[in-house]
Amino acid sequence: MGSLTDDPDFRATTFVVIDFETTTPTGYPAQPIEVAALALRCPDGAWTEAGRSTSLIRPPAFAPVTPADTAQTGLTAAELAGAPDVAHVMGALDRRFTPGGRYLLVAQHAATEANVIHNAREHCPALSRVDFLDTIPLAKYLVPGLANYKLDTLLAHFAIAQPAARHRAYADVDVTAQVFLRLLGAADDAAQLADLAALVKVAGRTAKSNIPVQGGLFNI
Repeated sequence: MGSLTDDPDFRATTFVVIDFETTTPTGYPAQPIEVAALALRCPDGAWTEAGRSTSLIRPPAFAPVTPADTAQTGLTAAELAGAPDVAHVMGALDRRFTPGGRYLLVAQHAATEANVIHNAREHCPALSRVDFLDTIPLAKYLVPGLANYKLDTLLAHFAIAQPAARHRAYADVDVTAQVFLRLLGAADDAAQLADLAALVKVAGRTAKSNIPVQGGLFNI
C-alpha cells in the first residue's frame, strides 16, 4: 500500500459502499425497493469491514413493482408487500452513522444513489449530508481506454466474478466494493493519488443536501 492509504485523513474515514434497487413510476422519481450498505475502513493500511446492512423496502402505492423490475431484480410485489416502508428503513440506516464520524459514500454511478437519498432526506438527515465517491470517474481516471465503465465491464476488467444475484442490492454492493478496492490498489501502485483530497477531487460528488441553495436576486 502506498501514499493514499498512508494519509491520515484517508485512514480516519469510513467508506460506505451503498446501492439501491428502485422502481420508477411515471411522473415520479425513482422509489427504492431494496438497499444495501457495506462499511469499510483502512485505519492501519489494511482494509477491514466495519459493518453491513441490507433491507427490502415496500414501495408506495403509486410506485408498484413492474414486470420489468421483477425481471431485473427477481423481486416481486408479494415479497415487498410485507417489507418495511422507506421511512423505517432509511431511518434505521441513518442511525448507524455516528455523529461526528467521518464518512464517504461509495457508489457506481452515484447520481442514482444521491437522488434516492436526497428524496428520502426527511428520514435520514445524517446520511443525506454524506458526500460521495463515484467509481465511474475514478475508473476513467485510473484505467482509461475501456469500452465503457458499466459495472459489468469493470468486473470483467478486474476478473471479479459476476455474482449470482446480480441486480440485487446486497450482491451489487459486494462487487462494487471489490471494484473500489481494486481501483484504490491501482492508485497506490501507480502513486497517482497522494491523499484523500486528491481522491475526492477525481471522484467526489457533493451530497445534494450540502449544496447551497441560491436565493432569489430580490429576496425581501
